[in-house]
Amino acid sequence: MKAYVFPGQGAQYVGMGKDLYDASKEAKDLFEKANDILGFRITDLMFDGTDEDLRQTKVTQPAIFLHSVILAKTLGDDFKPDMVAGHSLGEFSALVTAGALSFSDGLKLVSKRALAMQDACEIEPSTMAAIVGMEDKIVEDIVNEIDEIVVAANYNCPGQLVISGSHKGIDIAIEKLDAAGARRALKLPVGGAFHSPLMEPAREKLAEAIENTKFQNPICPIYQNVNGQAVSNSDIIKKNLIAQLTSPVRWTQTMNNMIANGMNEYIEVGPGKVLQGLLKKVDRSIKTSSAGL
Repeated sequence: MKAYVFPGQGAQYVGMGKDLYDASKEAKDLFEKANDILGFRITDLMFDGTDEDLRQTKVTQPAIFLHSVILAKTLGDDFKPDMVAGHSLGEFSALVTAGALSFSDGLKLVSKRALAMQDACEIEPSTMAAIVGMEDKIVEDIVNEIDEIVVAANYNCPGQLVISGSHKGIDIAIEKLDAAGARRALKLPVGGAFHSPLMEPAREKLAEAIENTKFQNPICPIYQNVNGQAVSNSDIIKKNLIAQLTSPVRWTQTMNNMIANGMNEYIEVGPGKVLQGLLKKVDRSIKTSSAGL
């Protein structure tokens, strides 16, 4: 069974999507439609901008979404997923390609999500840290004992968990996790504590937009971040999507559940190969590849 998976923030690079734009009229039309919807030429920043341009949250998230979704659409009849999933932002890409959301509605939600997250970051400065070489349970137990806001945020693969919280909370956690034997406990260059309670102002703004957007049942199950489980009901999809911003990304659980449900091919759609690398930490025997250009 084929799983198509979609990357999240951090996979962007200058020039992303240019080959697609040049090679396919369908892709060009969709990129131009995106420029109209967003009200600025995101293609100029994607194709010819700087790293700094692409690091702006209002650009990063729509750029990765567009690269992933338009790439999937240019695959035509070759795009035949038995299951889909996306890491954080990538969940929106997965929902559009699986027919649960229209292209326009998906892009509008991603843009609102990016701006709401940026606003939340400005309300209370916060950050994230990657913890490598330690069991999830040990990390959870240590961060749960800290009085500051700090939580497990991204369960990326066995031995790699990202924590999220206030600057003080993350600093205390890094010190404690280092002392407890983590191979690496490293603060990440991000603008805020994504997938933590500090994203509540963003969740509230995005919840209203999601509630007012039409969702359909997808063409195949989507494994959602909040629980790593396969979902096919549009009402449950909406509920889980609203919870996503303040809940952890359970990617390790997602991969394990896909494998348990018969996945034997794992195709990454979008910039980079990060998700293929994470699967190799779970099961090296499964065939992995990147889609299209």
